[in-house]
Amino acid sequence: MKVHRNCCGLDVHKQTIAACLIYEDGIGNTCKEKRLFGTMTRDLRELAQWLRQAEVSAVAMEATGVYWVPVWNVLEREGLHLLLINPEHYKAVRGKKTDLKDGERIAELLQDGRLEGSFVPSTPLRVLRDLTRYRVKLVEHQSSVACRIQKLLEQCNIKLGSVASNVLGVSGTAMLQALASGETNAERLADLAKKQLRKKIPALRLALDGHLMPHHRFLLRDMLDELAHIEGQLARLEAEIEVQMQPFQKALQA
Repeated sequence: MKVHRNCCGLDVHKQTIAACLIYEDGIGNTCKEKRLFGTMTRDLRELAQWLRQAEVSAVAMEATGVYWVPVWNVLEREGLHLLLINPEHYKAVRGKKTDLKDGERIAELLQDGRLEGSFVPSTPLRVLRDLTRYRVKLVEHQSSVACRIQKLLEQCNIKLGSVASNVLGVSGTAMLQALASGETNAERLADLAKKQLRKKIPALRLALDGHLMPHHRFLLRDMLDELAHIEGQLARLEAEIEVQMQPFQKALQA
């Protein structure tokens, strides 16, 4: 017994989509129709229209890299029932691979109900996942720049990290900016300390008595600018995450 009378398998690549439509005609015969589509948005809309006209009950595609994502997004908006295939599961059931027949093989397995779909979150969750994954990358980048700054300070025998618990806090950043701008007087640098760190001014004077060459100042200034840029990106990104979280927060409060 067939699970789907009309269904379609998609073999998605970077620039092409091989589609195989399997359907039953008016007298119960199984028919196949194969078409190649491009991957531009216009092509995806054409694919969606073709599938709607065929009245397919399911569409399956393999999770290949990120190429499946825009295809999924367009077809999902068209109200089509979609199935994302786990590549490992597909390999176990498809037999010998032939690229030209992949779309047909996917459609056959889908029609017989032999494919298991992977979990694909709802659109709001996918939006949040994109944003939070990017935030992770930005935080990693931020940490990398901070490490590079610390290594540069060590090269210059600036021992700020031995005195201040947070080299890149308000006080530390002010001192580093002064160093990058050409300040060499350890007393004036130490006097930039704020709040509790002012209790450590004698130790700061010793820690800030190093030797920066012109290229060290250039690198330090560039790294501080990069760090400030990342912090701005994070602030904007976190504000957007808060906006996207609001529907979930309202649902929890309801």
